[in-house]
Amino acid sequence: MTEETPGFDEKPDVPSDAASEDAAQEAESADKAGSAPAGDVQDVALQAQLDQVRTALNERTADLQRLQAEYQNYRRRVERDRVTVKEIAAANLLSELLPVLDDVGRAREHGELVGGFKSVAESLETVVAKLGLQQFGKEGEPFDPTIHEALMHSYAPDVTETTCVAILQPGYRIGERTIRPARVAVAEPQPGAQSAKSGSEDEAKASDEESGGPDEG
Repeated sequence: MTEETPGFDEKPDVPSDAASEDAAQEAESADKAGSAPAGDVQDVALQAQLDQVRTALNERTADLQRLQAEYQNYRRRVERDRVTVKEIAAANLLSELLPVLDDVGRAREHGELVGGFKSVAESLETVVAKLGLQQFGKEGEPFDPTIHEALMHSYAPDVTETTCVAILQPGYRIGERTIRPARVAVAEPQPGAQSAKSGSEDEAKASDEESGGPDEG
């Protein structure tokens, strides 16, 4: 009869090395399963940050370009205002000298510009020219009410439009700014002269048609 040791249950023998390998494989699988989603999330976060940086860079670039454009417009406006102020100041000064220049012109026309007076007059004309003063107004040019002031009016058979036939006082300008218009005498075509001329041309044309055309030489 065989004796049994009370309280002892027999269990199958399991190699300890095999159990350790199974546990290591399960842990490695779990690590791989958990690490893959974490890497994707990190890539998405980096891409989002990169997009934010690009957006901020584009906004700053647009702000810089806008500031540069505003600065260029400001510089052009300041330069334009500077030139305008300079022209106004010069015009105010030179307008006071126009009567003196008129006297110089009349003295030159009458042959009285001689000696020391001639030297002073020429120096004055040189100075005002350096300040930008320009004289205008010539006989024979078409009448322009924006730069001419008609003081005398007549009719003439040898003009085809309103024409300046005499310059009573020259005009002066600085740049595009007119200080004083040229004061002139104007002449217009004779009333009816144009229609009479047209009538003569029509009669000559009709005569040619009746005679079969102009005579050939």
